[in-house]
Amino acid sequence: MIKKVLQYIVLGLAVYATIVMLVINYYKDDPQAMIWQDREAFNKRFISKLKPDQNIELDEVLETLGSPDLTYVKKHQDKTLQIVYYRTQLVKPDGITTQDECTGLLFDNGQLILWGPAASVAYEKAK
Repeated sequence: MIKKVLQYIVLGLAVYATIVMLVINYYKDDPQAMIWQDREAFNKRFISKLKPDQNIELDEVLETLGSPDLTYVKKHQDKTLQIVYYRTQLVKPDGITTQDECTGLLFDNGQLILWGPAASVAYEKAK
């Protein structure tokens, strides 16, 4: 009797561990479905992991973080400069997302070149 109960317990733990592994490995976070606090933390964590030598395109960022909170584009001849802002810190709980609550990611022809405060400065200086 005890042996059979132990078998069920072990089987139950194995099924539980399998389900947990499947969720961790295959469940993709959806920023659009997150509450705003979780989305801020998710955005901040993703942006903090960016490295200067990474080759990241706009489509990859949009796929991971979802649609940006703010976005601006400048186009000059064959060059497209786009800055997208994702909220990473709440400044004023008024329901409106402003640039000071966001971190900017600057893309040159769809390629990430700068992020953080330097991205906003570079975008403003661009023609």
